[in-house]
Amino acid sequence: MSGLERFITAKQTELAELERVVQSGSSALEPYGKMRPSFRAALTKDHRRGPLAVIAEFKKVSPSRGVICASLEVEDVAGQYAANGADAMSILTEEKYFQGDMTYIPRVSHCLPDMPLLRKDFIFHPLQVTATLASPASALLLIVRLTPDVTVLRQLREQAEAGGVEAVVEVFDEADLRLARESGAGIIQVNARDLASFHVDKEACLRLARTCRPQEGEVWIAASGMGYREDLEAAAEAGYHAALVGSALMEHGTPGLSLCRLLTRGEA
Repeated sequence: MSGLERFITAKQTELAELERVVQSGSSALEPYGKMRPSFRAALTKDHRRGPLAVIAEFKKVSPSRGVICASLEVEDVAGQYAANGADAMSILTEEKYFQGDMTYIPRVSHCLPDMPLLRKDFIFHPLQVTATLASPASALLLIVRLTPDVTVLRQLREQAEAGGVEAVVEVFDEADLRLARESGAGIIQVNARDLASFHVDKEACLRLARTCRPQEGEVWIAASGMGYREDLEAAAEAGYHAALVGSALMEHGTPGLSLCRLLTRGEA
């Protein structure tokens, strides 16, 4: 088993539990009742420290690199990010391969209620969207290659947005981008890392923005391989509004300092 199939398989236990919760009539999946800070607004505000908005990620482990940083609690990392210029946070919630947890989202929201939070996971089923709507997340990730059926992709996006959660639709190439736009995506994330091979091609990420310019109303995010100030500047020049940075911030165990260095031309 390879590529995205492994992630789909890994989510079956979670889906079974969500179905059990629904059938039990539990209130655990009731929609979050408070206002969520706007993810889009955070990425498009005029004042920021870097050349574009930075979505700083809490990421303990990855399948391609193994353990990145397991010694810090999510609240500590979130506080460091907030103090050093993060415009939003991405939080891994996938358990098997990334050692994520859905509880990270309310934990961060409790200590930083104004920080927009992106739930980063492998979401392809309406129950996963329902679970996200029950959390304080401002946005969730939808991956075109995980849900290549445009009708399904649109339905998941509309379900999230109807509940007040913005959808970030991830693409890898022009074919994915066409599907994302056909589905009505307004926030598009271009991942330089192919999730099947884990190969990172930053130039391909930049080239896509140069050749298929962001359309009016679209917000574009560059993801993976953004480890230096020069990477942020190149992404901004190509037309991106934001960059998502994870491993480069977490790997030394000083995420706040790494973010500060990234935004001030130092190595992250």
